[in-house]
Amino acid sequence: MSAVGVMVNTTRLRERPEMLPQAREAIDVLLAHADTVWVNEEAAILLARPRLGRTEEDLAERADLLVVFGGDGTILRAARLAAARRTPIVGVNMGGFGFLAELGTEDFREAVPALLAGRYELDDRMMLQAEVERDGRTQTMLGLNDTVVTKTGAARVLRLRISVNGEHLASYPADGVIVATPTGSTAYSLSAGGPILHPRVEALVITPISPHTFNSRSVVVDRNDEVTVEVTSPASDAILTVDGREGGALTAVPRVVVRRAAQTTRFVRLRGSSFYSILRTKLAWGERAASEGDR
Repeated sequence: MSAVGVMVNTTRLRERPEMLPQAREAIDVLLAHADTVWVNEEAAILLARPRLGRTEEDLAERADLLVVFGGDGTILRAARLAAARRTPIVGVNMGGFGFLAELGTEDFREAVPALLAGRYELDDRMMLQAEVERDGRTQTMLGLNDTVVTKTGAARVLRLRISVNGEHLASYPADGVIVATPTGSTAYSLSAGGPILHPRVEALVITPISPHTFNSRSVVVDRNDEVTVEVTSPASDAILTVDGREGGALTAVPRVVVRRAAQTTRFVRLRGSSFYSILRTKLAWGERAASEGDR
């Protein structure tokens, strides 16, 4: 492994300054083993390693491996940046839920030799793209988790029309709708009552948000299907987000098309980790079962 790029969530470092020594130690461990180490510019200054600073775009373009210190939001940003080159990503959780992270900060030092020697598996994750027409041009947004059409604040309930491959699927009043990848099925879609999909299933999940009807349910569609979300009223109260990034109001463009993207995200998976063990740990299913067994 000749070049390692490191992206650090600097907001988290400022909020939790006690993590600065851990982050510095992680950089030093990489410097001791890798030929080249680069760090995103703001983090390089905070960690007193300014000579290592590079832009995040440069890291994704030039690194052979991207190590991301932060939570799921930081990993989602890294996924978008790394998608073009399919640069492998390993997430290191710096507190918080960290569903996408492979390691904790306490595990990192021990994992470095395996990471730099390439002793890991690559987990290719499906991504999606959302398209809207604005001023005669198509705006395309890339995401790993989900596309969400939702109302703004305390606005009125939206009336939504959902089509799959041009065929009308459902219409309902709701606070919004989520179109998620299998990776995103454990994020907002899960909170809204959607199913959990294994990443290898490669499908899209359509989940209404707080539907104002009893017969609205999540629907799983084929990975090659094209999902269209139309806001029939009131479009002035609807916004689009992709992986939590705001894509603008839908006042003049109340129609969003979501489909599988050509790009994928490549996550590093070390031996011993699996999707089911991550589910059990992050959702505390094992603890819940043990607790019930003690009653």
